[in-house]
Amino acid sequence: MMQNVHLAPETDEDDLYSGYNDYNPIYDIEELENDAAFQQAVRTSHGRRPPVSEKTFFLISKTSLASSIGRPMTGAIQDGVTRPMTAVRAAGFTKAALRGSAFDPLGQSRGPAPPLEAKKKDSPEEKIKQLEKEVNELVEESCIASSCGDLKLALEKAKDAGRKERVLVRQREQVTTPENINLDLTYSVLFNLASQYSVNEMYAEALNTYQVIVKNKMFSNAGILKMNMGNIYLKQRNYSKAIKFYRMALDQVPSVNKQMRIKIMQNIGVTFIQAGQYSDAINSYEHIMSMAPNLKAGYNLTICYFAVGDREKMKKAFQKLIAVPLEIDEDKYISPSDDPHTNLVTEAIKNDHLRQMECERKAMAEKYIMTSAKLIAPVIETSFAAGYDWCVEVVKASQYVELANDLEINKAVTYLRQKDYNQAVEILKMLEKKDNRVKSAAATNLSALYYMGKDFAQASSYADIAVNSDRYNPAALTNKGNTVFANGDYEKAAEFYKEALRNDSSCTEALYNIGLTYEKLNRLDEALDCFLKLHAILRNSAEVLYQIANIYELMENPSQAIEWLMQVVSVVPTDPQVLSKLGELYDHEGDKSQAFQYYYESYRYFPCNIEVIEWLGAYYIDTQFWEKAIQYFERASLMQPTQVKWQLMVASCFRRSGNYQKALDTYKDTHRKFPENVECLRFLVRLCTDLGLKDAQEYARKLKRLEKMKEIREQRIKSGRDGSGGSCGKREGSASGDSGQNYSASSKGERLSARLRALPGTNEPYESSSNKEIDASYVDPLGPQIERPKTAAKKRIDEDDFADEELGDDLLPE
Repeated sequence: MMQNVHLAPETDEDDLYSGYNDYNPIYDIEELENDAAFQQAVRTSHGRRPPVSEKTFFLISKTSLASSIGRPMTGAIQDGVTRPMTAVRAAGFTKAALRGSAFDPLGQSRGPAPPLEAKKKDSPEEKIKQLEKEVNELVEESCIASSCGDLKLALEKAKDAGRKERVLVRQREQVTTPENINLDLTYSVLFNLASQYSVNEMYAEALNTYQVIVKNKMFSNAGILKMNMGNIYLKQRNYSKAIKFYRMALDQVPSVNKQMRIKIMQNIGVTFIQAGQYSDAINSYEHIMSMAPNLKAGYNLTICYFAVGDREKMKKAFQKLIAVPLEIDEDKYISPSDDPHTNLVTEAIKNDHLRQMECERKAMAEKYIMTSAKLIAPVIETSFAAGYDWCVEVVKASQYVELANDLEINKAVTYLRQKDYNQAVEILKMLEKKDNRVKSAAATNLSALYYMGKDFAQASSYADIAVNSDRYNPAALTNKGNTVFANGDYEKAAEFYKEALRNDSSCTEALYNIGLTYEKLNRLDEALDCFLKLHAILRNSAEVLYQIANIYELMENPSQAIEWLMQVVSVVPTDPQVLSKLGELYDHEGDKSQAFQYYYESYRYFPCNIEVIEWLGAYYIDTQFWEKAIQYFERASLMQPTQVKWQLMVASCFRRSGNYQKALDTYKDTHRKFPENVECLRFLVRLCTDLGLKDAQEYARKLKRLEKMKEIREQRIKSGRDGSGGSCGKREGSASGDSGQNYSASSKGERLSARLRALPGTNEPYESSSNKEIDASYVDPLGPQIERPKTAAKKRIDEDDFADEELGDDLLPE
């Protein structure tokens, strides 16, 4: 056997063509007699067979070689069938293949494969799968619509999902057993439907849907949904049922789920607070603070003790609130080395979502602590100052040290509310020695205090301190701009306001003030842009809306001004100033009816506006409702008792309405109060003459004497002013020094118009006080007179008592 063994050549290079001439001696039947292994096999298994001849042995050996050495050789013929190339049927060979047939391992001669059998869409299984897919899509669309704020669409999708899910359940029961129903899909559909009912405030439907889920024993852990039912009862202010369902939900939650149990107990505490059961709420929050203290529970516990008035427990609750750990590591945002990779990572995480969440948590903690301190400080000690001092000491000993200075500032603000400005200023001045942030805040408040006190120099000084301490403080920059604005430097004020807006684009005070500055600079378009931007931020600010209307009025666009003022009225419908402004604009537009409506509304809310009273009186005079005009002028005379014009108007209204006796009494009363009033005497002379009373002569003498005294007084004043004894000029509102001179109708009317214009408040809105000349008849401040016939008594008075000085045509009726 060793002669057939070939050793590998001792070379590193492989021969690619080696092995093809190698011959396996097992196939050599000539050497079988010398093969010891073969002979041993013959002796063992074949030795017991009947002996055969040599020829027979040779034939048997040759034919049975294949079976003795394993599988037949490739291409061998057995039973008339050629042995295939491989035993794998997929290669294309079959038992029926005859020797000499064409080699076709891929079976291409059989033609293309038959098409795949199409799925039957009408089968129940396919229908169920498709319907289940549609239900899932509807649930997803409902959730997406709810998250986008489209609650109505979300509810419709949830209802459609519920309807299709019921159809799906019926079809599945018909095809398969009830155990194969998809309970998860049913649960999600019902839960989504109940949630959409709840957010759409359809509480009854939501409760019914939750009841369906809770009562179904096939839904595992469905009892936790009783918390949602408790939330609905809480919204309905049904506190007893809300507490009942919260406690039922609490029983369903295992003790290992600690966070969920704490949240449910917080809801129970909130419900007790809203129900006014503070003792029960205290028990709940005390349990929470002992098991898992958190900020909300500590804050609510402090409020509950404040409500029951327990000072010592308030202090303990505040200390528990202070002791709640924030679990925020500030050191990880500080780079400890100069490694650029470490610095890059630190910069990347300084404003990521986790950092923002930590900042929000810290801001919430500071808000709760500050609110609690401001709430309990005035009551935990004998004075609010001592209470603030205790809170400051507690805060200084905690992790919120920086809040102590803020509490000091709140203490100063409390002094301001109590009108104790000296104490407030003292505290704020003490805070000037603190760090830059606190120093800037204190100086900002001091600047505002001095500004409101009209001490603009001190206000500017402290505004400079605030700006220098913190250049990015928008409040400090706004106060500095205010002081510059008060000094009339509008351009510089605008620069400070702009810088405040660059530091904080949400500083509405700076934006409002810069609009006022542009208005002062007559840059109306820029001012309008500022107020429109502010209107986009503060949608319902009456001040902003009024400023927009005012700018449109300055731009001579009354229609737009009226439109914006109407929006102001929709926000503050009882503002008398806005209503009077609307009346003024409608009056200028010529719409007297609308003007009267808004002036009357303004008078109804504030009946002390003299301009509104004057307009309403003039309106009733124009419409010849004398009696209604009287009540407005009487109110005006009560408001301004030293103004004679209101009493003259009341008397004139009586005279025009035909009540001459009442008019005479009013003129007499006015004459007693104002004995030197020429107009009152003229009306008394005229009215007594028309009525034929003897008092006319007495009043005429008084009138003559008063006019002479007035003439002498004016001459003396003019002589002293000119420094010479020249001739006196003509007097306004009285006869000339020459007793025999008659004045023309136009000159007399001009003097009377000048006299009326000299009366305060009579130039508007009365037509009689305009600059038009008055005709021959005397016109009083209330318009044209009624016609009266001449009387004999009038003629006698003119001839007998006024022979030395003619009164002219001004006393004659029209």
